[in-house]
Amino acid sequence: MSGRAFVGTSGWSYASWRPKFYPEGTKSAEFLRYYATRFGTIEINYTFNHLPTEKNVAQWTAATAGDFVFGLKASQQITHRMQLREPAETLPIFFERARMLGARLGPVLFQTPPWVKRDDDRLAMFLAALPRDVRCVLEVRDPSWYVADVYELLRAANVALVHAEGEKAPSPVETLGTTADFAYARLRSRAGYTDDEVDAWAVRMREILGSGKDVYAYFRHDEDGSNALSAERLRRAIS
Repeated sequence: MSGRAFVGTSGWSYASWRPKFYPEGTKSAEFLRYYATRFGTIEINYTFNHLPTEKNVAQWTAATAGDFVFGLKASQQITHRMQLREPAETLPIFFERARMLGARLGPVLFQTPPWVKRDDDRLAMFLAALPRDVRCVLEVRDPSWYVADVYELLRAANVALVHAEGEKAPSPVETLGTTADFAYARLRSRAGYTDDEVDAWAVRMREILGSGKDVYAYFRHDEDGSNALSAERLRRAIS
């Protein structure tokens, strides 16, 4: 059985993507609607700074098809201010808002600050508080986290460890897809991606899909929309 591939970009509201991705003359209010004609998923970083509102959700869903999937970056209140502490206090309000997306809610990304080092007790308490009916992913950015004991904690909670290529301390690429029944990659090289590099990622992701696991892959929002075209190439290569 083959898994499903969800490929897109991190964000859509970039006027500088005209005309390489958005046709010349496309109004900013129509960006998401056009984006959704070429992709079936997106990673929203807006939710890191702002809790989604009913108005946000209504606008997002009106511009997309019923099977479109929204990945959300979790609130900085959870990851940066509280640094995963007191999850019983911080998680409910975020998930209450996120669930307004209904079946369109995809993975929720928790990204800790680079200065937060490994703390197994804190991680275990946080993981225990996560809902089990939403796919959750963790991006840690200090190498101290990349050890077998942490992987086992994530595996027990079915939480995917993010591989964030292009960041200062990404997880080992061989851990991609090993801690959950799905994989989550953030392709964030500042240099962009050559066709050969995209094709190499396609090979890796086809292996994961072939094991029956879903794959989520989001390219960094770049200056001119080249990464959106790379995302399309990756989607075609692995579909």
